[in-house]
Amino acid sequence: MKFIFVTGGVLSGLGKGITASSIGKLLQCRGLKVSAIKIDPYLNIDAGTMNPFEHGEVYVLDDGGEVDLDLGNYERFLDISMTSGNNITTGKVYQTVIDKERRGDYLGKTVQIIPHVTNEIKERITKVARDSNSDVTIVELGGTVGDIESMPFLEAVRQLSVEVGRDENCTFVHTTLVPILGSVGEQKTKPTQHSVKELMALGIKPDVIVGRASDYLDEGIKAKISMFCDVSKDAVVSAPDARSIYEVPIILERQGVSDLIVRKMRLKPLTKQIDLRTWEGFLKRIIEPREHVNIAIVGKYTDLADSYLSHLEALNHAGAMEDCGVCFVFVDSDRLINEDPAKVMGDVHGILVPGGFGIRGVEGKIAAARYARENKLPYAGVCLGFQVATIEIARDLMGLQDANSTEFDASTSSPVIDIMPEQKGLEAKGATMRLGAEMVNIKEGSKAHSLYGATEVWERHRHRYEVNPDYIESFEKAGWIFTGRCEEGHRMEMGELQGHPFFMATQFHPEFKSRPERPSPLHSGLLRAALDRKKSF
Repeated sequence: MKFIFVTGGVLSGLGKGITASSIGKLLQCRGLKVSAIKIDPYLNIDAGTMNPFEHGEVYVLDDGGEVDLDLGNYERFLDISMTSGNNITTGKVYQTVIDKERRGDYLGKTVQIIPHVTNEIKERITKVARDSNSDVTIVELGGTVGDIESMPFLEAVRQLSVEVGRDENCTFVHTTLVPILGSVGEQKTKPTQHSVKELMALGIKPDVIVGRASDYLDEGIKAKISMFCDVSKDAVVSAPDARSIYEVPIILERQGVSDLIVRKMRLKPLTKQIDLRTWEGFLKRIIEPREHVNIAIVGKYTDLADSYLSHLEALNHAGAMEDCGVCFVFVDSDRLINEDPAKVMGDVHGILVPGGFGIRGVEGKIAAARYARENKLPYAGVCLGFQVATIEIARDLMGLQDANSTEFDASTSSPVIDIMPEQKGLEAKGATMRLGAEMVNIKEGSKAHSLYGATEVWERHRHRYEVNPDYIESFEKAGWIFTGRCEEGHRMEMGELQGHPFFMATQFHPEFKSRPERPSPLHSGLLRAALDRKKSF
């Protein structure tokens, strides 16, 4: 087993996840099989209950795992599908250790952080490496060196590096901040020195230091970091502000990062040179597109763009295919309740209404769907965006003034969105969500069929409430046609409005399976319709 451990110092948000994803991409380009693990030191079992304002979006995997958004970056960069085992949290580890203790697995011994917790961490890491059969497993440790909650994980990877062989089977990559003080105008190395000192005090010596700065590191600064942190100068890598996250692999490769790792770990890649021409072409269309369209993201977590990260990336992927850049207009849905949508959103060429939970902002999302329908503006809804479009059509096209979801109004006389009986049964067993990938059947000849090019697709879900089948016939008479269904047609998965240039929505989350070279069909359809809208006006 060979591991690359990516740690961070000074402060969070330096881009450890993008660094890990980029290194993985470069090794993939050398013909190596790569897997990745994200360690989150919080006590939550998973990210499913975490506030999007604090932690960004909850990313959902094929197996239903609700995980950190960095796993989305891994899947997009590496074009692989992961499992919930690729996300290790303190909560998962401690829960397992306590369960073992209660069963008597430790045979009466005193259960301690070392060795019992650290052993559990090591077992989880090595299981992913073994099951994935990868040449290299990249392990990103969340948080920063010095955090109390990170200590057991740092000790575990230190032990693991000794067990598997420190010299050629492990590489430690440490990301750190190299700030520039405005009054001095000089890149300062002290934060890096102190961060590395803290790491070495824990028994871990970094092999590569990635310096995050606004620009490339000066040669003198690299030499200074090399000397004070005891790493070779060519292992001090610059990570300047990039025009796009997809530029980072190219920036790292220009500095010989993949050569350094291959040489240090004595890897046997299939190719000596990396051909990044396809990636560079994709990047060029991202940062220098021929066209631009404005897409409004109407949601309730718009103060933090990471809350809708996968949607943004899916639209960027779709834009790259069409050589069209996307300018995002974030709209707090509450504003649309009392303000004119035309004034709030301005000159947008399309609207995306993403998912969400709770009643706040729902009426504003319904207003956005109504505005798109009445003005023939391209509309895409996902999860709750599918449900609010359904509610809006029920109210305004079917005359059901009281139409609503029982999530928001349990006493509505027209529960067009409801918890299905089988879901109620699942809730009784403690399963409160429909999670993970399931097959969706798509109607031939529909717009959905033309986008997907298939009649059966696997898409990921994260919801409880669904379209009430009692109203399906009435909806389709009104022109809201359900062209995607599953479970023998009982569950409505996709809807498209007849007589509209592009008004589509899905109960599932296509953004989670979007990749740079295979964009989400729904987002591609929205972008092309928005481009047509711009050209027609």
